[in-house]
Amino acid sequence: MRRYRLATILSGFALILTGATIAGSDTPPPKFGDPLPGLSKEQMEAFEEGSADFQEVEEVKDGLGPVFNDVSCAACHSEPTVGGGSTRLETRFGRLNSNGSFDPMVEVGGSLVQDQAIAGFDPEEKVPKKLAKLGATIVAQRRTTPLFGLGLVDNVPDATFEAIARLQARFTPETAGRPNRVMNLTTNEIVIGKFGWKGQVPTLFQFAGDAYLNEMGITNPQFPNENCPQGNCSALAENPAPGLNDNGEGVDNFTNFMTLLGPPPRGPITRDVVAGGVIFAALGCANCHVPALQTGPHDVRALSNKTFFPFSDFLLHDMGRLGDGIVQGDATGKEMRTAPLWGLREIKRFLHDGRATTVDQAILEHDGQGASARDRFKGLSSDAMAKLLEFLNSL
Repeated sequence: MRRYRLATILSGFALILTGATIAGSDTPPPKFGDPLPGLSKEQMEAFEEGSADFQEVEEVKDGLGPVFNDVSCAACHSEPTVGGGSTRLETRFGRLNSNGSFDPMVEVGGSLVQDQAIAGFDPEEKVPKKLAKLGATIVAQRRTTPLFGLGLVDNVPDATFEAIARLQARFTPETAGRPNRVMNLTTNEIVIGKFGWKGQVPTLFQFAGDAYLNEMGITNPQFPNENCPQGNCSALAENPAPGLNDNGEGVDNFTNFMTLLGPPPRGPITRDVVAGGVIFAALGCANCHVPALQTGPHDVRALSNKTFFPFSDFLLHDMGRLGDGIVQGDATGKEMRTAPLWGLREIKRFLHDGRATTVDQAILEHDGQGASARDRFKGLSSDAMAKLLEFLNSL
């Protein structure tokens, strides 16, 4: 635990001063969408094959639908290039039961809306007023997140996140986070979730299989059961591509692409950027947006024992009114996973639902455990605020 804390502090300062994206790398930082530096020929081939599959447009004969959200992974992960995020919003909904528990309303197709459909089927409803008529008391929007550098995150040991949570509980209890513990479908073990707005997905492999089914409607070995349109499973009798649509090859290719996708590069490091980084830490932002993490051992050298700089603890924090109301895994309606800040300068809309169009608006929307840092931000002089924003816009 002490070792992690020291490494975090030293690496965080190194990032502010040098602009590195992976500590110790002797190659130029990758551009947005580039693979990790230092891959072997075979690993580059796996990355390129995965990238091609990631961009492939799925058709009905491939198993697309019956209900889905888009026809390829790249359709949603496209800004500023393939593998990024987008301003596309998806809809989740549910209701609170009388005992306060969350009901995802699977009987009407919840909690994720699939807003497109193949011929012969109807897309699912996403208009909040119409969802309310179905009984939904909670309707939330979710923005597509970038995938840059997530192979590094995937290879951080669970013990690291547990150590961060313990350190926060000891030194900054007012903003301490906690992990979302979820099921790893490959090992059938409860592990720490790292991906998704609620940290509801534990691995990139599971992320790929989940997206293949829930975003494109393509069944695969991890997720073999088709989504029932509007919750009506009898409608699947008319499904033109029943059975297992993908034998696992597509999921493997998506996973390879995401695993080997490089982290976002830093922008120019100016004197004001360095000063803004100091202000960032002084406000308490780094309590949750932890600058540095370290991977564990890995067969891919580019992923093995690397210190990198995502500016996130990947833990759940109570965000008060900024929470989206949806319960996933251990995450309550008010809790959200700390969003990584690397690549921030290429994001066009901010927060989980895209409500903020500028970085300062996003900060001012913070609530719950983020309220104190927000209030300190509001109290900054105009000069200090400008330097902080320069720092954030360099990420």
